Amino acid sequence: MNEQFIRDISGIDYTSRVTVQNPLSVESCKKLKKSTNARICVGRAGCRYRTETLLRFLADHAAAMDSVWSHVDENIIDNLGFFKIQTLVKDKEEYIKRPDLGKKFSVETMEKIKHNCINNPDVQIIVADGLSAYAIDANLEDMYSIILDGVRAKKYKIGTPVFVKYGRVAAMDRISEALGAKVTVLLVGERPGLVTNESMSSYMAYESSTLKPESQRTVISNIYKDGTPPVEAGAQIAHLIEIMMKEKKSGINLKI
Repeated sequence: MNEQFIRDISGIDYTSRVTVQNPLSVESCKKLKKSTNARICVGRAGCRYRTETLLRFLADHAAAMDSVWSHVDENIIDNLGFFKIQTLVKDKEEYIKRPDLGKKFSVETMEKIKHNCINNPDVQIIVADGLSAYAIDANLEDMYSIILDGVRAKKYKIGTPVFVKYGRVAAMDRISEALGAKVTVLLVGERPGLVTNESMSSYMAYESSTLKPESQRTVISNIYKDGTPPVEAGAQIAHLIEIMMKEKKSGINLKI
């Protein structure tokens, strides 16, 4: 490495890196670190963090902030053939301040959904940027292809895929009602933490409706390369779709 440049601290693998000075057992520390994403075995300088620990914290925090304020790469969305719509939110700042607007659409948008998307599908897939644009960029392509393969193998009628800009989870209910969907699947970027800014969740519901409680939803969370890998999550979603179609229920009413 060129000595003129300082190594990017965000690129260092901390899953086994022990920065405690003179630990009693380095191997025990490494074993502990592999069992959790918590910031353990980092040592201290008096009563403060060591410089390396503080810099890594600041780098992870900056990455999380970037993900919240960034936008999804719409080339990915376009290449997958999604129909694009936007909630009542005007920009990112309003999206953060007004969660209620991320669940609603204008009358004009609702009409566009009804006239441009397949009605009465068995499976309606929706993608929303949520609170992590990077999660969509990192996981969507791999997941979507697996879900489609599973749904097509069961001969279900697939709806027009919809991308919601500035979307919250409950936006899926209004789309489901407008199109008369049986199973609705929402893929959305999770609120990023200090471990990863690429984590996605899947919310699924049978006959998703604004009249039903939050407990109608079945959820798979922590979807990313170091959690539930996107390909594996896609297979789980396809399997859950099959169960929901057979049982005609979801959420807490679905016993699996």
